[in-house]
Order: sequence, then C-alpha cells, then structure tokens
Amino acid sequence: MKATVLGAGMVGSIMATDLSTDPDFEVTIVDVREDALQRAKAHAQNMGVSLSTQQADLSDVDQLKSVIADSDIVLGALASKIGFQSLRAVIESGKNYADISFMPEDSWDLDQLAKEHGVTAVVDMGVAPGMSNLLSGYGASLLENCENIEIYVGGLPRVRSWPYEYKAGFSPADVLEEYTRPSRLVVNGEVVTREALSEPELIEFDDLGTLEVFNTDGLRSLAYTMDVPNMKEKTMRYPGHIELMRIFRETGLFSQDRIAVDGGSVRPLDVISKLMFPKWTYEPGEEDLTVMRIITDGTDSSGKKLRHQWDLLDYYNHGATSMSRTTAFPCAIMARLIAKGELSMPGVINGEQIGPNPGLADHMLSELAKRDVHYHYSSVEL
Repeated sequence: MKATVLGAGMVGSIMATDLSTDPDFEVTIVDVREDALQRAKAHAQNMGVSLSTQQADLSDVDQLKSVIADSDIVLGALASKIGFQSLRAVIESGKNYADISFMPEDSWDLDQLAKEHGVTAVVDMGVAPGMSNLLSGYGASLLENCENIEIYVGGLPRVRSWPYEYKAGFSPADVLEEYTRPSRLVVNGEVVTREALSEPELIEFDDLGTLEVFNTDGLRSLAYTMDVPNMKEKTMRYPGHIELMRIFRETGLFSQDRIAVDGGSVRPLDVISKLMFPKWTYEPGEEDLTVMRIITDGTDSSGKKLRHQWDLLDYYNHGATSMSRTTAFPCAIMARLIAKGELSMPGVINGEQIGPNPGLADHMLSELAKRDVHYHYSSVEL
C-alpha cells in the first residue's frame, strides 16, 4: 500500500519513519522545504528504514491533490493554517485520512462531504487533541453514566532553566494563542467560556512534583460530541508560568493592534515573539517531556461512583522530542487501522467517537507501549 505523509516537520518525519517499519507500506513524505525532507530521510535512515521524498507546495491545493493521486492512505502533519483546506482536498480526492493538523476551523463541517465520498477522515489524532479524546470516549463508555471528564496536558523542557522554565514543543505562536483565546468548558451541561489562563490550580504528578494548571481552549469537539455534563481541559506548566504570562498579557504584549513607536508602528505581539521565541526553542538534542492525565468520573450500572484515570509521562527518546513522538505515533497507528480496513467510518471522525469501539483503545495503548510510550491506568471508587 502507498502511504503519503503531508509535512516533513518533526511530527511528519516520525509518522513516515514509523510507517516505513511496516513492510505493507511504501511511504513518501512531501514538503516544500528540501532541507526538511532531507532531515526526515536522515531520521528514517538512523532508525534503519528508508522512505521516498517529494518536494511540493502543499498550500497549493492542485499540487496537494497531485501528490496523493495514487495513495492508499494519507497522513497530515501540516501547519494549522492550511489544515482545513488540505482536509477538504484529501476528501475531494476520495482518500482516507489520518491527521494531526489542529486546524482552527471546525473540521466536522466537512463531515457530510466525507460521507458523500466514502472517506474515513480521523482528525486531531495526536496526543491532545487525540489520545485525550480517544481515552475520554473510552473512559465514558466504561461507565453507565459519565458525569465528569478532566484533561490535563503539558509539554515541558526536562531541565528547568531561567528565565522561562518553558520551551515550546510545537509552534510558539500557537502557544501564545492559548494565552489569549477564550476557553470553552462544559459546566452543568452548558458550554461556557472562561478567560485564558484562568482558574489556576496546583496538581501533583509522580516524578515531577507540583505543576500548575490553567484553562485553555482544548476541549474542541468534546464539548459538542459528548453528552457529559461537566468537562474541562487544562494546560500544565512549571509553577510561576501563569503569573508571568498574565503580566505579559495585561501589559499588552500579546496584542495584535499596532502602536506608535518613534514615528513608526509595531504590533506588540510581533515584538515579543521576535525576542522570546528564540528562548522558547529547543536546541538540537535538548530533552523535553510530555505529561498528561485523563479522568472520567461517573457511576456504574449498580450506582457505584468510579473514576477511570490514565497518566502519561514521556521523555525525549531515540533522538526525537517527546512531543513529536507522542503526537505522531497515535496518528500512524490509526492510519494503519484505516488503510487495512480495520476501521471504516465514513465521515470526519474525532477520537472520542471511536474510543468506545471494542478493543480499539486497548490496541492503541498496546501499540504505543511497543514504541516506549506508556499510559498508566488506574480505577478507584469515589
């Protein structure tokens, strides 16, 4: 089978390498950047496999459709700003899709189009969103009545260093948006909004100690697909991060409105991005970690109150960042299931919709464990 991976960044290169280990797949990775393609090829070679590369401007829909014309399965690891148009192009081409692009648009707006073309398109299939959704759906299915879902997630440098004790495992610009975009939560059955960085809490995590958590707009599809009265997603950081980002925001440094400076004008967001992003960038070989906790609370058929919980603590491994590995592997595993006909659900599908499928969550967790990504499960009576 022919697999085409769109995007040769850190995540796309790991997707392509992972699929290349499977003799059932002939893998091509596509990007406009020749240097990114060569890094992806080198990573595959370092892991003992080979893959093909192709240079194309994937922001051009016609070029995208051309490169996937003979594909049996397509995987997306593209910038969020072109995620939606790329999803549409893949669907219109009649190709099944597994994607992690985290597009700002509502991907389910293309659900009917996917059904009309008989396309199974599993979107947001990374770590969060992705595994957070899948395990939320699975955890809710283990309960007669699910009353509460909580998701806590963070990508952090393994070594805390001044001044920020933080670095971005994905686009720093997308990180800053988390600090300004209102957060959607579900409270007593209603979707409500809260200010970003609001409702801070402290949480204890084994081997890491105390982390602080705050509201971010990460529920996405969960807020509309799950019939659960209380749901929230919060981001985790080392203590002190919330207050510093609040100070920056309240000072106006995240504003996109131009201000006059010395006879010219600048956007404060551009200035702070120029100064701060280099300090938020991982150096080659610098180690990161991914931490996540998913909680589903409710009652079983006898009325007993139960909590199902999954914890993830993953580190830089095999020359790749934890964030790229924990994001790429679920998508690659899902792509295999789709390509081999083991998952066929025409439409635009989110993780929570397939989480309850018999055996799917266990298969995903087992496959991730083979790749040294371990989710630890616990169940307690409340």
